[in-house]
Amino acid sequence: MYFEAFDYWLIALLIILVVAALAMYFLKNLMHAVIVFGAYSVTMVVVWLTMNTPDLAITEAAAGICTTVLMMVVIMRTDPNRKVRKK
Repeated sequence: MYFEAFDYWLIALLIILVVAALAMYFLKNLMHAVIVFGAYSVTMVVVWLTMNTPDLAITEAAAGICTTVLMMVVIMRTDPNRKVRKK
C-alpha cells in the first residue's frame, strides 16, 4: 500500500484533531478549552476542504464560529474564576 502526499496531510490533520479533542477534555480552564475547540473547528474545516466537500466545510465553519462565540460569552458572564477589573 502506497501513500501519497495528500494522505500524509490528512493523517497529520486527523492526529491534530485527536490531540485537540484530548486537550479539550483535560484542560481545567474553560476559556482555554474554548480556544482549543476553535482550533479543532478550523482543523475540521480544512479536513472537509481536503476531502472536496466545501458544503460541509462552510457548515462546520459557521457552526464552529457561532458555538465558539456563544461559549465565550457564557464563560465570560458566569465563570467565577475570571478576574474582574475594578475601575
